Amino acid sequence: MASTNGKGLRVGLAGLGAVGLVVARRLAAGIPGLALAAVSARDRPGAVARLESAGIKAPVVALGALAERSDIIVEALPAAMFRAAAEPAIAAGRIFMPLSVGALLDNLDLIERAKATGARIIAPTGALLGLDAVRAAAEGEIATVRMITRKPPASLAGAPYLVERNIALDRLVAPLKVFDGTAREGARGFPANVNVAAALALAGIGPDRTRLEIWADPSVERNTHTIEIEADSARFRMTIENVPSENPRTGRITALSVVACLRGLVAPFRVGS
Repeated sequence: MASTNGKGLRVGLAGLGAVGLVVARRLAAGIPGLALAAVSARDRPGAVARLESAGIKAPVVALGALAERSDIIVEALPAAMFRAAAEPAIAAGRIFMPLSVGALLDNLDLIERAKATGARIIAPTGALLGLDAVRAAAEGEIATVRMITRKPPASLAGAPYLVERNIALDRLVAPLKVFDGTAREGARGFPANVNVAAALALAGIGPDRTRLEIWADPSVERNTHTIEIEADSARFRMTIENVPSENPRTGRITALSVVACLRGLVAPFRVGS
């Protein structure tokens, strides 16, 4: 997909939080073949101020207007705003890059819509590892996929699953398993915490066969994810410990994963499937 402006692919950012601002800075610093076209944010004055403070020149526009100005729309918004960001991008045949991958599980009709419009939905690896290996194994037969997430209790605060069950974590002194179920259930109960589980499920055997455990662990300082795969081609177990960003629910590597994914769209050489 090529832009018509002669300057490479135009990138629109839906959200300017812990992820969006890092991506904006990288684009503004210069990535060959990519240009920051526009930004949308819930707090427009705040977004304008953040861009000015960072010395980034980009217009702040309404969410629906991003697709008019961009070839790629990177979604880094609360899950409740997912569809409002996705629909205009897909209707316009753009590349839509969601970070709220968990929300995609309840909006799979958008994939069929993308087929009709020529749009592409590309989910970055985000805060997980090994998705290339999972996708490769899925070309054969995968028997089981299990993910164990351990997070500092504060990073899980406010999750709907915990609120609905009156589970308090503020005085936790030992690890507590707060969830054990499917990736689909986990994505609904912890929409700001386990987009990685949704990505894993979509890369492998689906959200209803992918098992997920979530632990609130006061002994950890990093968001930790372990995935275990049993397949006819390989058995593997991998663990990643992510350094939190300014938003404790999001690891620093998430924004860098978006940048790497964007580079991969325009680079003459790319490593990995």
